[in-house]
Amino acid sequence: MCDTCGCNITHGNQHLIKAGGKLSLANNGKTSISVLKNLMSENDHIAKHNRDHFDKHNVLAINLMSSPGSGKTALLEATIQKLKKQFRIAVIEGDLETENDAERIRKQGVPAIQITTGSACHLDAHMVHDALHNLSLADLDFVFIENVGNLVCPASFDLGQHLNVTLLSVTEGDDKPSKYPVMFRAADLMLLTKTDLLKVLDDFDTVKAEENLRQLASSVPVFELSARFNEGMKNWIDWLSQQYAEQIARVEKGESLKPAIQPDGVDLHHNKQPHAHTQV
Repeated sequence: MCDTCGCNITHGNQHLIKAGGKLSLANNGKTSISVLKNLMSENDHIAKHNRDHFDKHNVLAINLMSSPGSGKTALLEATIQKLKKQFRIAVIEGDLETENDAERIRKQGVPAIQITTGSACHLDAHMVHDALHNLSLADLDFVFIENVGNLVCPASFDLGQHLNVTLLSVTEGDDKPSKYPVMFRAADLMLLTKTDLLKVLDDFDTVKAEENLRQLASSVPVFELSARFNEGMKNWIDWLSQQYAEQIARVEKGESLKPAIQPDGVDLHHNKQPHAHTQV
């Protein structure tokens, strides 16, 4: 996968490997494994910087991950409607192209920053850092990061978030956790989305989906919901409120929370150069 998408090098970090950059390529012009490891190290450094800023301002950052079309943006729209009277919210949107999702979020009355990644199949900490320059964290309680639709690479990159939420739509297979263990091991919560469609689908078993998650030695909560029809949203909203309270308690004790980053995907990444742009 990553041989073709070139997702290791992005607009956010490409300055590191250019001539004169901190991680400039070896004299023979070939990318070595040490450069790859150093790029990941630089990503983690910026991610910590992002997380420190979130903590400083009592902001809880949540990374939403899934395959394309699982309903991440619809979930955010419904979530904002339920939370915006109590909490101050902003969204960072990641897509290969277009600003469509950010425009949908702005219609809900909250700020949204669109990152278009070009051919990169995930966000990285550098991209999120650039996006944060366009947000006033002092005026926020939650920052939701909607990652690029992809069930592999996003789980391997720390963005500076505190929690990962993985969505699995009932229009997909209930064996997805078994097929894509890296993604589902990274989850602090699994959401089974579009459950209103279960009445017309006979090939998705919610019990099997959870069993496949448990086989990965994951004990995280699993909630079923339909954002479109406002079904099952209470568990999700209550979970978010609880996580925010825990974030405030951590900050008061000088502690932080790092997500379950999965290094398994790193070896898949090779050196090509897409382009990414941040749009306000």
